Amino acid sequence: MLKSFMFRIYPNRKQEVALISTLTTCRHLYNDSLAERKQQSKTIKIYKEYPIYQDFDLFPGGYGFDYINFYDQANQISKNKTEYQKAVHSQVLQNVLKRVERSFKNFFTGAGYPRFQGRNRYDSFTFPQAGYSITEDGKLKLSKIGEIKIKLHREIEGKIKTCTIKRDVDQWYCSFSCEVDPQPLEPSGKSIGIDVGLKSLVTLSNGEQIKPPKYLRESEKKLAKAQRELSRKHKGSKNRNKARMEVAKIHRHIKNQRKDFNHKLSRTLVNTYDHIVFEKLQITNMVKNHHLAKSILDTSWYQLISFTSYKAEWAGKICEQVNPRRTSMECCICGHIQAMPLSQRTYNCLGCGNVMDRDHNAANVIKSRGAGTALQACGRDPIRDLMKQEAPCL
Repeated sequence: MLKSFMFRIYPNRKQEVALISTLTTCRHLYNDSLAERKQQSKTIKIYKEYPIYQDFDLFPGGYGFDYINFYDQANQISKNKTEYQKAVHSQVLQNVLKRVERSFKNFFTGAGYPRFQGRNRYDSFTFPQAGYSITEDGKLKLSKIGEIKIKLHREIEGKIKTCTIKRDVDQWYCSFSCEVDPQPLEPSGKSIGIDVGLKSLVTLSNGEQIKPPKYLRESEKKLAKAQRELSRKHKGSKNRNKARMEVAKIHRHIKNQRKDFNHKLSRTLVNTYDHIVFEKLQITNMVKNHHLAKSILDTSWYQLISFTSYKAEWAGKICEQVNPRRTSMECCICGHIQAMPLSQRTYNCLGCGNVMDRDHNAANVIKSRGAGTALQACGRDPIRDLMKQEAPCL
């Protein structure tokens, strides 16, 4: 499996100029390649509407009726490099074209249409195979950029596959993607169901609750002040750029706080339990509720589930997501379903008389659904087993 190792790098002024120049060249190449694909698709659509052109293999512009792919654009780059592109490693340019290809594949599988990248929206470039190395004196050597000071705060494991350089406001980072073997942990024999929410970030099926940290709410006053300062500056001025950087630094601090909290919580879950079950939530649809959107995004449920999933895979444990439908309405004991408005925080079952905290009940339902999918994977049918039991009271 692949594992990433991220380190802070400290380029000097000359190296930082080279890094920014590389980002600018890659961004222009990305936008030009995207524009070429968009223009060709429009031209194909126009010319296919006229039967007279259907007997020809080519139409004005020199392209065939087949859509441009990565290899077509890569061949053009190798033959017609600009002066700026010659100052960038060839595999970095090829990776930019790979990104364009990937964005179109994602579009055809349901993602949004690829968009052009503005000056502050393209912040990374990748060496996919070669062009980078760690020197004997512990520096990062990048082709056509030089040796950069790097803080190797931990040992790099496995075989390095790619090297990605990323700009984060005024800081630079290097991320190595390495191929490593999993390292299973000692099994604990425990399983847990987890209900995520706003009143409590996570509620475990054993009754334990963890409050959400609300980092954005805590920094709102400081963020609002910085944004007011930004709004007063003239567009294009140096002072506006300084104010923009201050706003970006506050957002980066909030992001790092969330990431640190979710890393620690996911590590605790993986170390403690062998089988972890979450709800498979459609968070994109949930944030359409403008009364709850800020709180939902501040809790970062998706990041927590993502961190837990890859840590569980690394540790040889199971982390799965189950259907969230009616988890708050269903009784974890008898299976009775009843209406539960958000304002009602205690589940009082009308079927069996079960009285339990709403989130605790939902966590137990999630755990039972995870156990059901595990039984199906083993060849057992949980529905058939349930029918053998006593019918629930209604």
